[in-house]
Amino acid sequence: MTQQTSFAAMTSFLLLGFMGVAWGATFSLAKIATDGGAHPIGLAFLQAVGGALLFSAACLMLRKPLPVSPSHLMFYVVCGLLGSGVPGVLFFYAARHVPAGILAITIALVPLMTYGLSWLLRIDPLSLRRIVGILCGFAAMALIVAPEASLPSPAMAPWVLLTVVCAACYAVEAVYIALRRPAGTDSIAAVAGMFWAASALLLPLVLATGTIVTLPLPWGEVEWAIVGMVVLSALAYGTYFHVVDAYGPVFASQTGYIVTIAGVFWGIAIFGERHSPWIWASLLIMIAGLALVTPRRAVRPA
Repeated sequence: MTQQTSFAAMTSFLLLGFMGVAWGATFSLAKIATDGGAHPIGLAFLQAVGGALLFSAACLMLRKPLPVSPSHLMFYVVCGLLGSGVPGVLFFYAARHVPAGILAITIALVPLMTYGLSWLLRIDPLSLRRIVGILCGFAAMALIVAPEASLPSPAMAPWVLLTVVCAACYAVEAVYIALRRPAGTDSIAAVAGMFWAASALLLPLVLATGTIVTLPLPWGEVEWAIVGMVVLSALAYGTYFHVVDAYGPVFASQTGYIVTIAGVFWGIAIFGERHSPWIWASLLIMIAGLALVTPRRAVRPA
């Protein structure tokens, strides 16, 4: 292996690690924000606006125009609804009631559900190994919500199931992108458009409910958590697209393992969360499900 190849390999794994650790931290930051009184609807709106501004700035710096044809606008609206608006609000509501580590485990359902939908729609071929991976995901969720001693409180179970709805939204969005993404649309521009659409969709709801989240100075723990969550999410998104372009989508998908594990350990580090044996078993089974569902052959992006 040449020195240049070795450096490229090290860089790819550092980027993968950054994505996983950054996304994993957002679960705990979301919990700090909601526990501190920030309203879920206002948080979802602020995150969408923050993402829109950061990705629009990236488009300007990289000289990537934001297409606004009717097909692009429809694409942004659907992605904004499924990828930010609906799951964002539901996720922040759930974050008030569910430990950060468990939030991280449930979001790991996204790639499992994505493959299930892709198979049903005949986008991906039937694979027994990957079907077993999906079953592992459902088994992992059953270990969280079914045993009475699994969660700190049985009252958390409905909120855990709400995060499953979030994962389903992200999975439907992924399949929609695969089927309806306008040809030649740049990834950074597409995400900027998605966040602007989500901001526009959430604005009437925020105004009607009076739930706008402000960041008054001087910033305390809650304000820093909100800003950190918005910035880390945007940086992780941007890194993800770079890794997909540079190293391929299969390699980039490996970040799912790191996100889940990092999310659990961020919850332990920040909140001192202590999980039951059922939760640890769920984490191991979910990781096994991710390993089974992840494609074995690397496919370079077109």
